[in-house]
Amino acid sequence: MDKARQTMIANMPEKTGKSLEEWKKILRQKSFSKHSDAMNFLKKEHGLTHGFANTIVLLSKEQQDSAEELLTKQYQGKENLIPIYEKLVEVVETFGGDVVKTPKKSSVSIIRKKQFALIKPATKSRIDLGLKLRNTPASGRLGNSGPFGTMCTHRVQLTAPDEVDEELIIWLRAAYKEAN
Repeated sequence: MDKARQTMIANMPEKTGKSLEEWKKILRQKSFSKHSDAMNFLKKEHGLTHGFANTIVLLSKEQQDSAEELLTKQYQGKENLIPIYEKLVEVVETFGGDVVKTPKKSSVSIIRKKQFALIKPATKSRIDLGLKLRNTPASGRLGNSGPFGTMCTHRVQLTAPDEVDEELIIWLRAAYKEAN
């Protein structure tokens, strides 16, 4: 997925009031047969711009999996990582009611007004947690973004649930606060 589309998806909750997953659910309930019908519905009934409407319609056709199906596929053969994922989600959900989890094919974006974290089962034994922390230098456990590129500024590699400790929670909370 190109950077512009990723940015649009990350900004979708702030700009449209709903996450991509929520928009997909709305379109699934209507089951439009034509692209133009779905576009007109989103533009006229929900006041979306052409760009957001087109992106939502294209991505709803591209990926029909539900959030649960996406997560199941991500962790297939990596079930031992699910407790780490669940602990991360449990922590970020305590930050506020504005946290949105958006599962994608290979990761889950954690969004406030902007994406502030990305959870990716990287290997059979490790989750990579990407964070957006603008003015925080990489050091030790809080490494450079690595394979996340510009989507995140830092990466923390996790192999056990107890690694979701106070230090990590401080970094997550800081990223959440920056995403307002």
